[in-house]
Amino acid sequence: MIDSSGKLRRAIRALAKQDETMAAALEQVGFPEPRDREAGFATLLRVIVCQQVSNEAGAAIWRKLEGRLKDVTAQKVARVRETTLRECGLSRPKVRYARALAHAVTKDGLDIDALADASDDAVRERLTAITGIGSWTAEIYLMFALGRPDIMPGGDLALQVAAGRMLGLSHRPTANELVALAERWKPHRTAAAVMLWHYYRRAPLID
Repeated sequence: MIDSSGKLRRAIRALAKQDETMAAALEQVGFPEPRDREAGFATLLRVIVCQQVSNEAGAAIWRKLEGRLKDVTAQKVARVRETTLRECGLSRPKVRYARALAHAVTKDGLDIDALADASDDAVRERLTAITGIGSWTAEIYLMFALGRPDIMPGGDLALQVAAGRMLGLSHRPTANELVALAERWKPHRTAAAVMLWHYYRRAPLID
């Protein structure tokens, strides 16, 4: 897993050696903080909760959810009343997604722990089969919970904007274009994504 032990910095240093634009960005904004998370149901649900909201809003919703449920488990989410989830700040669609994930674990036999031994593509396939989990959510889980080192979530808007700025493009790349551009950052595309998010926050410009 890319973590505070130095793996993230080593990967970014390797990126800086192989790509001058990444080297320039590192000089400009410095190293980002690691984003590692513990694998499991709670982390996957938290990624869902944080979809399409700010980091601050997602964190606030999660604090409320933890406060009400204490241990956030599939069994508790499956049993808790919808009104409780709504009171914690989940929208109606996200209540449905939370329930779908809990059902996948408690009823459909999804073994989240076993994902650690599955290939990147297999993890994507298993997770995106669940209502409310798209490629972005699966890729975020791959990156920060399973520690996969070579993932680039092409559909992430902030990554698209940051890549366009960093590479001096005249337009914001599409998801497919970002995935193609990120070929230059193999086999450290997860570290490149973390660096791009850091660049987006530290060197902001109006797109």
